[in-house]
Amino acid sequence: MNKTIKAGGSLVVVLGASLMLQGCLVGAVVGTAGAIVGGAAQATGAVVGAGVDAVTTSDEETRARREREQRAHERDQRRCEQRQRQGRDC
Repeated sequence: MNKTIKAGGSLVVVLGASLMLQGCLVGAVVGTAGAIVGGAAQATGAVVGAGVDAVTTSDEETRARREREQRAHERDQRRCEQRQRQGRDC
């Protein structure tokens, strides 16, 4: 009988402690989930940022592309003028 009372008392203590610790466990789970989501959001932000950087062009890249296009146009014009002098079509 004495053993049953000790077991019952232990059970009450364990259940009471588990009820009090639920808030701690929930806080730990929420904190861990927040850290995981935050880490995933940072990783996603880095990937999206790299993707946007790959898609967009800087002013320097745009200027270089326009210069290349201008040189190609001038080269085509010179070739066309040479062909016209030789009596051929462009």
